[in-house]
Amino acid sequence: MTHAILVTGGNGQLGTELQRCAWPEGYEIVAIDVADLDLTDTAAILAKVAERDWAAVINGAAYTAVDKAESDVVTAWAVNAMAPAAFGEACAHAGIPLVQVSTDYVFAGDKAGAWEVDDPVAPLGVYGASKLGGELAVRTSGARHAIVRTAWVVSAHGNNFVKTMLRVGAERDTLTVVDDQRGSPTAAADLAQALMAITLRLVEDEGAPTGTFHFSNAGETSWAGFAAEIFRQAADRGGVSVKVTPITTDQYPTPARRPANSLLSHDAIRAAYGIAPRPWQDALSDILDELIGHAQKDIKA
Repeated sequence: MTHAILVTGGNGQLGTELQRCAWPEGYEIVAIDVADLDLTDTAAILAKVAERDWAAVINGAAYTAVDKAESDVVTAWAVNAMAPAAFGEACAHAGIPLVQVSTDYVFAGDKAGAWEVDDPVAPLGVYGASKLGGELAVRTSGARHAIVRTAWVVSAHGNNFVKTMLRVGAERDTLTVVDDQRGSPTAAADLAQALMAITLRLVEDEGAPTGTFHFSNAGETSWAGFAAEIFRQAADRGGVSVKVTPITTDQYPTPARRPANSLLSHDAIRAAYGIAPRPWQDALSDILDELIGHAQKDIKA
């Protein structure tokens, strides 16, 4: 028997990594993207889930243009809230689990320590509010579900902070980067592994833990600290070496406010699924290995 898993956002960072995961024999990953399914069309979503006997749905697609969302409210809410509602309804009807990816942006970012899964939510903008709407819809849909919040997702493909730094760093000797927003970078590959583990449990065990969980890589840094580590590791691989100058959020205004603290506690996912994320620096190293090559010291060894 084949267990078919429907994955949305197939061309994105997470969708790409979910397809690269070593799923067990008997599992088929069907990854779709905007060309295959209009996430603003509720009827199309319901029909997609009903078209075959899926074992589970992983909704990794999202409207992630944080600043654009402030002026494109209708589309952001359609993709981030109404689509999860439709997937929840369809999965509940089919009796299959739904894994919904969410974000640190549901929090205000004003806490001193890491955010727990049950901390009060207070999104600062349209993106966070729409993602929170998606969470609430999934929770009330009746579907067995796991909502997995993540933050600062990066990989060797797609558009993300690592690739942006390397591209811009190739053109400049010095970069100014915000230093008063902190969080934990998340390798899309590591997130995909966690989602695969959760999905497999939900498919194979009716009593598998459900609810809300957090996943990011371990450790914390600022965007400026992240950039500095990118260039440090890039230099080890013969790549660009760039000086990073820290600035404040006020010095880099954007249409949408960002959380000052995006740190996510891993207590819930560790307790429920035994998932213990590795340090973000190690995850970054794997990404740079793919983008640039292995570090010179590793080659010599």
